[in-house]
Amino acid sequence: MLTPPGTVAILAYEGLCVFEFGIALEIFGLPRPELDIPWYSHQVVAVDQGPMRAFGGLQIGVDAGLEALETARTIIVPGWRSRQEPPPEALLQALRKAHARGARLLSICSGVFVLAATGLLDGETATTHWQFAQELAEHYPLINVDPNVLYVDAGQLITSAGSAAGIDACLHLIARDCGTHVANSVARRLVMAPQRTGGQAQFIVAPVSKSPRNELSGVLQWIRENLDQSPSVGDMAARVAMSERTFLRRFIETTGLAPKAWLQQERLNRARELLESTDQHTASIAQACGYRSVESFRAAFRNAVGLPPSTYRERFGRREASPQAALKANPATDATWRTATA
Repeated sequence: MLTPPGTVAILAYEGLCVFEFGIALEIFGLPRPELDIPWYSHQVVAVDQGPMRAFGGLQIGVDAGLEALETARTIIVPGWRSRQEPPPEALLQALRKAHARGARLLSICSGVFVLAATGLLDGETATTHWQFAQELAEHYPLINVDPNVLYVDAGQLITSAGSAAGIDACLHLIARDCGTHVANSVARRLVMAPQRTGGQAQFIVAPVSKSPRNELSGVLQWIRENLDQSPSVGDMAARVAMSERTFLRRFIETTGLAPKAWLQQERLNRARELLESTDQHTASIAQACGYRSVESFRAAFRNAVGLPPSTYRERFGRREASPQAALKANPATDATWRTATA
C-alpha cells in the first residue's frame, strides 16, 4: 500500500496570481476517491497578515499562517506579486527551515523569484517563464537558469516555466510520489494530455495532432507502436517522403525535441507503464522498449527516473516476476533475449 504523500502547503499572498494558485489547489486540494489510494492533504498558508486580495480583487481565505510550513511535506509557491519586491524575510526563513528538514519546494512561473531569494537555488539549475529568464539570471548569477524547458526537478527543488507548465511540474511530483499511472489519471480528469517531461521545450510551434493535418502524426504513432525497433532519421523521413534535413526541422517544431531524445522519452514512458501494470520480467520490458541490453535499460531508466526499474516496480506496481516465471510465460521471447544479450 502506498504511503500517504503528506500535506501540501499552498502559499497565498496579497496580489496572489490566481491561475497559478488555482493549478495547485485543483491538483492537490481536490479529493480523488476514484483513485482509491491515500491522497494529499492540503492547506492554504498566508504569507501576509490581515485580509488578502488576489489579482482581480478576489478575497482569499486561508487555513493557517507560516507556522504550517514547519510540518508540510511539499510547499507550492504559485507565482509572486512582483519580481522587483523582495519576499518577506519571515517567509524566506520558513522556506529555508522547511528545506533543511527535507520538505519539497515547487515554484510555478514567477514563484521562482521567491525560491531564488532564499539562496537555496544557488548552484542549481532552475527555470521560469521565458520572459523572466534573463532577469532571473542577472539578479541571481549563482543559479544556472535554463529558459528552454518546462520544469526542472532538482530533488527537493522543482521550478516550472510559464503558468501552464506548472501543471506538468505538479503532475511530475505526483508521478514521483504515486506512479505514472496515477499522474496520468489526474491528467485525464483535468482533460489534458498526460504529463509532459521537463526537458520538453517551452515553445512548440506545431503541437502533435491526432488529425491527419499534421504530417508527422502518422510516423510518431508508428514509432510508439514499434518501440522495439531502432529507426534511423532516414527511416523516419522516408515514411513521410521528406529529406532528412526537412524532417529534423519539422520534428523539432512539432515535438520540441530531437528524434533521439523524443524516442528515449517514449521508451521510458512505456517502460514505466509496463513496470506498473504488468509482471513482465525486466529483460522483456527492456527488449519491448528497444534497448539492446538490460544494463543499458537500467542505466537509462535510473538516470531519468531516479530509481532502478526493480525499485520502481516495488513502489508503484506489482512484484517483479522471477526469471523462471518470465520464461514460463513467454519462453520464445526470453530465449531470444538471452541469446541476443549473451
